[in-house]
Amino acid sequence: MGLPVRVQQGVGLILLAAAGAGAEPRFVDIAPRSQFAYITNNNFTGRKYFPQPMCGGVAIFDYDNDGRMDIFFTNGAKLPENKKTDPSFYQCLLRNRGDGTFEDVTRAAGLTGEHIDFSYGVAAGDYDNDGFVDLFIANTGKNTLYRNLGDGTFRDVTDESGLAAKPAETLSVQGAWFDYDRDGWLDLVLSNYTLWTPEKDRRCVRHDGVDFYCHPSTYPPVPHRLYRNLGNGKFEDVTEKSGFAKALGKGMGIGIADFNEDGWTDVFIANDTEPNFLYLNQGDGTFREVGLLYGVAYNDSGLTVSSMGCDAKDYDNDGWVDIFYNNLMRQTWALFKNQRGKMFRYITPATRLVQLSETRSGWSNGFIDYDNDGWKDLYSANGDVDYLAANAAQHDTMFRNIEGKYFVDVSEAMGPDFLRVGFQRGSAFGDLNNDGWPDLVVTSLNARPRILLNTAGGGNHWLLIEVRGRQSNRDGIGTKIKVTTASGRQLYNHVTTSVGFMSSSDKRVHFGLGAEEAVASIEIRWPSGKLQTLEGVQADQILRVEEPEG
Repeated sequence: MGLPVRVQQGVGLILLAAAGAGAEPRFVDIAPRSQFAYITNNNFTGRKYFPQPMCGGVAIFDYDNDGRMDIFFTNGAKLPENKKTDPSFYQCLLRNRGDGTFEDVTRAAGLTGEHIDFSYGVAAGDYDNDGFVDLFIANTGKNTLYRNLGDGTFRDVTDESGLAAKPAETLSVQGAWFDYDRDGWLDLVLSNYTLWTPEKDRRCVRHDGVDFYCHPSTYPPVPHRLYRNLGNGKFEDVTEKSGFAKALGKGMGIGIADFNEDGWTDVFIANDTEPNFLYLNQGDGTFREVGLLYGVAYNDSGLTVSSMGCDAKDYDNDGWVDIFYNNLMRQTWALFKNQRGKMFRYITPATRLVQLSETRSGWSNGFIDYDNDGWKDLYSANGDVDYLAANAAQHDTMFRNIEGKYFVDVSEAMGPDFLRVGFQRGSAFGDLNNDGWPDLVVTSLNARPRILLNTAGGGNHWLLIEVRGRQSNRDGIGTKIKVTTASGRQLYNHVTTSVGFMSSSDKRVHFGLGAEEAVASIEIRWPSGKLQTLEGVQADQILRVEEPEG
């Protein structure tokens, strides 16, 4: 960490020295180098409360604008009180020192969360366009919005923002920022699971008296919610008039992308044991739920599964955003290939994901080009719901993308820290040391998180693009980027932080370039509709681009 940088005028380049030739990428846990007390504490004591398996959200974001990615973790609460009764349940903010260590600044930043209840997902985004990234936390009860004050501290502005209002007893799992109406302000979509309180928790017991977590069908589905950012620090609940209220689900991961390339950002929500939802943005403030029509509501057998985390990325570089979600053991993980915005095709068997995933219970996940070869690989944080199965504690998996055709399991090559078994839950991606090789942060129930540094050290080339909106939202969420290399190869990605389960990733867009040392052109289509083209860009740099005026 702490690589020297040279700032170049113009579009705003930060040039980093390319790492030397190196070996196969491996991930090394650098968390032990830092002092922090946080563990993912779901308060498991033998009595099993329904939401306990969902704990340990992660956000990778730069809260203090020093150019280094920091890390935030959500946490559980004591049950049945549903309170963070002592520091073991507090949230955690780790400031990146730039030397391979992190400083616990939670209390100084005002982010302990001691006043809120059991927490799940976190979404990082600059909702007020002031240049400082804010945090939204999904909770059992009232959700929480923390405004970044720009001085290293955060303030709970939930009540004044309008985000406190939701139906009583609603359990919210995840939020995601996006600008659905293209007015330049980040709106919020909320993935809700059910109606639940500790007092109404159903206890499920085996014949031998051992508790197990009740099946999701024990609890009712509920609508997901949509909040429109009014631009004055306040949000309007538009769930009813947008069309979101028409569909009831048990929401988990959220994928944000323009799936049909009409210029309006859409929403995919993975539902646990319920049909998945695909909300197509109609461009008039309303959405149409087309999961069944577009072929993503069920698997290829017409069945619902325990859909967990999801990611929406173009895995085969054909210019159309695809959808992935994982689920529990013996429920095959699903990959849906976008058919030019008209429908999706279930291609799990053709890409070999059936045999690769059937023994794993996946939670968070995401496409990550870990080896910088230009093909987005597939990561999953694994571990069963309960400890009762023989293969309950599991290690994570990395499936290498072979030229967009199929995947192979390369987990064993990722190193012993990557292969540590546990009950993994949240995960986020980001370049923690700005060396161009994407890193991982993973939580595991009742354990310290792993901060997994990608130690590849060179070989392939890369490009990291950080956009800043002017007419568009400042974070540039929803911006589409097409990179054409010097040899004519075309690579696609878009700006989003909503990746996996309960987590929020680095908003900078990563491109692996393989052996390519230069980029012929970069085409950037902003949410405002503006098209910007850059030419003759060198590889191995962090490229900062501002939306043009006018």
